[in-house]
Amino acid sequence: MGRIFLTRVLEPGDETGGRWVRELGVDGVVRRLRQRGEPLPGVSGKRWAGLIARAERADPHRDLAVAQGAGVRFVCPGDTEWPGQLDDLGDGRPLGLWVRGTPDLRMWALRSVALVGARACTEYGAFMAATLAAGLAEKGWIVVSGGAYGIDGAAHRGALGAGGATVAVLACGVDRPYPRGHAGLIGRIAEQGLVVGELPPGEHPTPSRFILRNRVIAALTRGTVVVEAAHRSGSLVTARAARRLGRHTIGVPGPATSGLSAGVHELLRQDAALVTDAAEIVELVGDMGELAPERRGPVLPRDLLDPAVRQVLAAVPVRRAARPDDIARTAQTTPDDAIAKLYELRALGYVERHGDGWKLTRQAMISVRAGADDR
Repeated sequence: MGRIFLTRVLEPGDETGGRWVRELGVDGVVRRLRQRGEPLPGVSGKRWAGLIARAERADPHRDLAVAQGAGVRFVCPGDTEWPGQLDDLGDGRPLGLWVRGTPDLRMWALRSVALVGARACTEYGAFMAATLAAGLAEKGWIVVSGGAYGIDGAAHRGALGAGGATVAVLACGVDRPYPRGHAGLIGRIAEQGLVVGELPPGEHPTPSRFILRNRVIAALTRGTVVVEAAHRSGSLVTARAARRLGRHTIGVPGPATSGLSAGVHELLRQDAALVTDAAEIVELVGDMGELAPERRGPVLPRDLLDPAVRQVLAAVPVRRAARPDDIARTAQTTPDDAIAKLYELRALGYVERHGDGWKLTRQAMISVRAGADDR
């Protein structure tokens, strides 16, 4: 109850308040606030007066009753459901988390990845976010995001559409879906997954609360994937928090001319890993041996030829017939050897004879062009 009380008084991520809790204990801080005692270290008299005013209005029993009526529980450090990785935030660790949904938060967080990005995203960004989320869900990973418009919403929908699991970390009370346009989506997440937040019931979001919420997303997950982000995007805050916490920082490249990918490209120029699909994300954040498949171009029929035969094929001109000795000279072999291999190539449909000369067939021209494109 003391921690619920403090969620009404202290803002999320308040490291000064977190230090008080660490040094004095929850009960000690609550007692000091309720008794209107002398200011605790690290705050001005004006700020302490503001905290006292908040404390006078706090009613943790009412908050808990409202939460329980909405199917919300309060999870705090020391509970079996508490994700231990949040302790990496030190004094900025949440006082507790309000959780809506039935799955176990700690178990889900152990195998989770954050997918974040721009609210005003492009069609490409939304497609990539949904595709990555669906791929991660199919591989048994939990997709964590912020429930916002744009990349966040696409990531949640991608995971849900694949029959997977997703977690929305909100910057407001979990009983008050925000943005309002995502009320249906957040309700669906609560049914199939989890909706999580630091703020008590009824609290509304503010710009600073959005920024501070991002540290929870970063700490909760094994890595943060930024799909689209301009230079000033809030999703870059999540990526920087992930880097400070020793988590994987990952980026999805976009067009070099797109301002909405400029922030991602800056991450990639630093130490973020570049990925293009879910398998590559899992290779980074997963267990040893969870490797992405090797990427190779298609195998062309000419690739299956013996190297010496392929050398002769490469020496046959594209547009005109050539004599065997000219072909042999280009292929750096003898005329007899070139003739033997030319007949082999004719049997395979690569060359045809024109009088005393040899020329590529139409099939071979297509194969040669494809090989040139690969180079």
